[in-house]
Amino acid sequence: MPTLLVILGPTGVGKTELSLQLAEEYGCPIVSADSRQIYRDLPIGTAAPTAQEQARAKHYFVGCKQLTETYSAGQYARDCTALLQQLFQSHERVVMVGGSMMYIDAVCKGLDDIPDVPEALRNEVRKQYAAHGLTWLQEQVAQLDPTYWEEVDRQNPQRLMHCVEICQATGKPYSTFRKNSTLTAAERGFEVEYRMVERPREELYERINLRVHKMIEAGLLEEARNALEKIGVMENGVVKEEYEKLLPNSLNTVGYKELIPYFKGEYPLARAIELIQQNSRHYAKRQMTWWRHRGKIKE
Repeated sequence: MPTLLVILGPTGVGKTELSLQLAEEYGCPIVSADSRQIYRDLPIGTAAPTAQEQARAKHYFVGCKQLTETYSAGQYARDCTALLQQLFQSHERVVMVGGSMMYIDAVCKGLDDIPDVPEALRNEVRKQYAAHGLTWLQEQVAQLDPTYWEEVDRQNPQRLMHCVEICQATGKPYSTFRKNSTLTAAERGFEVEYRMVERPREELYERINLRVHKMIEAGLLEEARNALEKIGVMENGVVKEEYEKLLPNSLNTVGYKELIPYFKGEYPLARAIELIQQNSRHYAKRQMTWWRHRGKIKE
């Protein structure tokens, strides 16, 4: 049976290089499972594989969506599964790499049976978020679903609102619907082999801090400005007052959202860099928590 080699590990740990080594060893392509690298115009801030790296192995799901497009784990699971069926016709192995845990789980373990949310409730949650802000949303999730609170990207309002919607619609924690029951190999049509990349925490955090500086040197500020101008959040170099309502999910992510207050003059670049480093470290910690909660991973 064909095998999907899934490279796991926190952001900044070195998954990209291992994926390239394995792809070259097995002569196979690489499937990205990164919910931000999938968008165009963000190669620096998302640490997308460079042109030189993509020349070493064929990559899929990198830079193929517009910034304003919405794309979910469910859509990714359907698209990726269809692609894998094609790739496994000519490859015994395919490498999957990326930091989006929900994307990986959706492909490897199947989708959760999440109840539908009434449109009226969805609108009410969004109205409350618009009125009370991110802190209110975070407090709601922490109270309604402490388990999911330990795993979720706490700076991502879309995921936080989805949790609140499910909790309020069903009266149950969102995490209770996210079972991700493992499918058999026959049901998936392929086997999954996990490879975990780990480093001591101090070393990982040092790598993350250094990578942020390298992103700045590589042109992250210009990349962020261009992206924000392209989607209408900035105009002639000025951030619009209603930018929070205009900001798509693609840019509501670490490395970009911290730069908007800097562009508005609310704090200096040094502070923006500190926040990107801090939030990247927090994200890495949540990634490690996610995989620990999913049991033993073959290393």
